[in-house]
Amino acid sequence: MDGNGRWAKKRGLSRSEGHKAGTEAAKAIVTECRNLSIPHLTLYTFSRENWNRPKEEVFFLFDLLVSFLRRELPDLIKQSIRLKVLGEWEDLPFGARQMLRLAVSRTKNCTGMTLNLALNYSSRFEILRACKELLRRGIDPAELSEEMFSGLLYTRNQPDPDLVIRTSGELRLSNYLLFQTAYSELYFTDVLWPDFSPQELHKALHDFENRSRRFGLTGEQAE
Repeated sequence: MDGNGRWAKKRGLSRSEGHKAGTEAAKAIVTECRNLSIPHLTLYTFSRENWNRPKEEVFFLFDLLVSFLRRELPDLIKQSIRLKVLGEWEDLPFGARQMLRLAVSRTKNCTGMTLNLALNYSSRFEILRACKELLRRGIDPAELSEEMFSGLLYTRNQPDPDLVIRTSGELRLSNYLLFQTAYSELYFTDVLWPDFSPQELHKALHDFENRSRRFGLTGEQAE
């Protein structure tokens, strides 16, 4: 969800105002995905690299997360949206951890949609974490399968993404779900995240619908 800072700068606003606008865009996209019966949605909310941002901005982001979840939790329950966290959330500030625990607990029986928040997330760290767990368990390499490995990732028991959308003109994955996105379709747009409306989501979905997914096959093999 890139472009909050640039969106604010273009309007002569603070980065904080850009992040606030970004949360409203997130709310609209979550609601639209629920309306479309999309079963899983992951929002890359805060990477492990984001700790390098100015401390004031980092603190503001987590305060914003807490207030957003407190405000939206009743609606998540009403829409039957289950909240899950991908990443090392035990390293987050105390208030954020407490609010996330509450939201995850209160929505655990929701079945309408799964909303993943990637928080303090790094795909390389996730893969290394899985490898360390395999070593700790003493798994025989001959017994290791993709399914077993997937079961040690944050996304265990969830399907791999069909579509990855990146806003604001950035053309890279930035350490995001590298194992899970092996055959995901990628969609890049110059639209800044606060301006990524449900209409822009439909553009991305329409583009996705018109693609031929080959999963490693050549054109002739896929026909």
